[in-house]
Formats: sequence, structure tokens, C-alpha cells
Amino acid sequence: MTHLKPDQDEGVPVSVKIRERVLAAKKRFHANDNIAQFIEPGELEALLDEVKGKMQGVLDSLVIDTKSDHNTGDTAKRVAKMYVQEVFKGRYVSAPPITEFPNAEHLNELMIVGPITVRSACSHHFCPVIGQIWIGVLPNEHTNVIGLSKYARLAEWVMARPQIQEEAVVQLADLIQEKTQPDGLALVMQASHYCMGWRGVKDMDSRMINSVMRGAFLKDATLRREFLALLPKKD
Repeated sequence: MTHLKPDQDEGVPVSVKIRERVLAAKKRFHANDNIAQFIEPGELEALLDEVKGKMQGVLDSLVIDTKSDHNTGDTAKRVAKMYVQEVFKGRYVSAPPITEFPNAEHLNELMIVGPITVRSACSHHFCPVIGQIWIGVLPNEHTNVIGLSKYARLAEWVMARPQIQEEAVVQLADLIQEKTQPDGLALVMQASHYCMGWRGVKDMDSRMINSVMRGAFLKDATLRREFLALLPKKD
């Protein structure tokens, strides 16, 4: 693989420059990966402009007259902004700052956070995935304590990428485990997938529910039952 030199990158799309850095570091850049460390100051704005140009090409290929249609004149720009700055933001920005505190009171009782509303997109069709997450934590005296709102921020950062639900909850569990180091960690996610409701079988009543159990929740069936029993039942 030939990597770009400083005097060779004039006029090179910013996406190519970012990809070169990722490849040079031998890192992945799958749809649900964060690549913020490979993006230099000012490049997100350039990436937005590049996506806007490519999206205009998609609209042209769909035979949509964006010049005379007042509804779609700015659609390419809107979609680019939506992808880069909103629904896929979790790929392009660093993790939110999280202040961690020592467990001074030696708390060791089950704590449940939720429901946290999450919004993502299916990596197969880029259709919305909207649902809720519940997080169960069994701390120990060495566990780092973080504020309740911080769980929501971490969830938003992970989910704001093209995802499949099964991988998303594992990513979030890994992140919370790393940040807090509890004796036990449990996550349950319930979501509606618009790739089923908007296309395909067109069924909006179906929801996907999956869970991740770590540590004490995996080993202790009584604790696991207590956590699951405290969650609201599906409507």
C-alpha cells in the first residue's frame, strides 16, 4: 500500500487521507468503529462537504431534479450533516469525558439505570433503530462510580453509528466494564427496527430484545432474576 506524502495530498479527498492513516495504523474502520483519533482538526468540515457532493450524485442517479424542486434543493447538505454530525457522530468524535469517583461508601447493592432511549441505524440499510436500554451494575469497593447521566452519554456515543443491535450492546458493555470495573454488569436492549417496518415485511409491532450478562450476573441466577424482574414489561 502506497501512503500519501505531504506534497502529494493536494486535492486528495479527505476521506482518502483519513483512510490512509487508519490503514497505516493497521486498525479497523467498520461501520460501528470509532475513528476519531485519525481525524485532524478541520477535517470533519471537509468530510461533510465531501459527503454532500457524493449525496448529490445519489440524488442525481435517482433522477431527482434538485435544481427546480424546492423540497430537495438542500437535501444533499442536510443528509451529509445528518450522517456526519448527528446519527453517525459516534464514529467521528472522541468518547465523552466521564468523571469517575471512588466508591467511598463501599456500595455493593444492585443499581439499575434506565430506560435510556437510544437511537441508531441499521448498518445493513441505514434505517433507524430506536429503543431503550437498561443497565444493571453490581459495584464493589473498588468500582469507579459515574453519574447517572454519564451512562446515557456513553450509550449515545456507542449507538450513534451504523450498528447491528447484537454488537451494539456488547460494545456498550465493554465500555462500561472498562470505565467502572464492577463485580457484575447487565444490559438489556429493546428496539424497533425500521428496516422491518419501513421496508421488507413492513412490521412495526415486532421488537428485538437482547442482553449481555457479565461477572456476578452471569454466575448468580438469583441476581440475574432480580435484575430482569425489575425491568418494565413489554407493552
